[in-house]
Amino acid sequence: MQICKRCIYDATIPMIKFNSFGICNYCEQYDEMCIQYPTGKDGMALLEKEVAKIKKHQKNSKYDVVIGVSGGCDSSFMLHFAHTMGLRVLAAHFDNTFNSKIAVENIKCVLEKLNIDLYTHVVDNQEYQKVFKSMLKAGVPESDAPTDLALAVTHYMAAAKHKVKYIWEGHSFRTEGITPPGWVYMDAKYVSTIHKRFGDGKFKTLPMMWLHKWIKWMVIDGIKKFRPLYYLDYDKEAAKKMLAETYGWQWYGGHHMENNTAIFADNYWLPVKHKYDLRSCELSALVRSGQITRENALNQMKTPKPFDPEINEEVKTRLNISEQEWEEIMAIEPKHYTDYPTYKKTFERLRPFFYLLYKGGYVTKSFYTKFCFPQTFNR
Repeated sequence: MQICKRCIYDATIPMIKFNSFGICNYCEQYDEMCIQYPTGKDGMALLEKEVAKIKKHQKNSKYDVVIGVSGGCDSSFMLHFAHTMGLRVLAAHFDNTFNSKIAVENIKCVLEKLNIDLYTHVVDNQEYQKVFKSMLKAGVPESDAPTDLALAVTHYMAAAKHKVKYIWEGHSFRTEGITPPGWVYMDAKYVSTIHKRFGDGKFKTLPMMWLHKWIKWMVIDGIKKFRPLYYLDYDKEAAKKMLAETYGWQWYGGHHMENNTAIFADNYWLPVKHKYDLRSCELSALVRSGQITRENALNQMKTPKPFDPEINEEVKTRLNISEQEWEEIMAIEPKHYTDYPTYKKTFERLRPFFYLLYKGGYVTKSFYTKFCFPQTFNR
């Protein structure tokens, strides 16, 4: 099994290629992004320019920027950073009713100390449980896609309601990595198709990223997305320590572990059902950025992902899944997004349009490169 000589991606990663030095194309992509998104003095200069632009455009509004919050490290740091830059922040949160206690406490303590207002959308728990169960019965990797999509929609809803033109996202390719195409995919048509086939197909309180609504938010309302962490020398361990000391923030045990559906997806559903471990993305990123050694990352991958069996029991109980039905779900042949109707071909046909949106700051580069180009990979 060939493995990259720089990070820990191996030949099982979709669409991976190795150059003559044994370095994978994802490392090369990382280097290209480091040039495109500089840090240090150059990065801070770009951030200060962005902040000045936002303040000018939002001077007649109550808020300057919308930032999604989950109680996690990245989003909590984003609140802190935006506040230090003098921005008036509106926090936005989607509650899928599976939040951990620590996440709720983290959101509260940071917002209260910074005096930041919160926009929250809470889904009907019975409705969400039905959609969640549909995703499991479909056998696809993206069991948590309804939450991820609803969170993005909640950001737009908050921005549109309060006439905010800017959404800041707390993602960093230097600490979270570059998820391989084909491992995780999501769009509203995908989730809707699955819920119609395996559930009741109804969406009353669950926000969905329908294409026409999304385009309206971007083109008509002019709402843009920006990722400040791309321009910062963001040290995650240092951020955790600062947040704990400054706000009483608590570490919740791992990446995306502030919500129980995310814990279930990342620590059980993906590695057990679909045989891949998203830690390789984060650890490879930390190796590339020099925050951990390659040897350290390889050793961490040898350790099984920690998982609390009580979360499985919570999922079974809330979704009304018997032990027999659970065994049937786990025995279903793993499916892929290509097995169901999606917006993917539409995104590809509209690639020139989305290129303009990407260059204009309305969609992220990761969306444009992953969703708007054909993908070929072994399954």
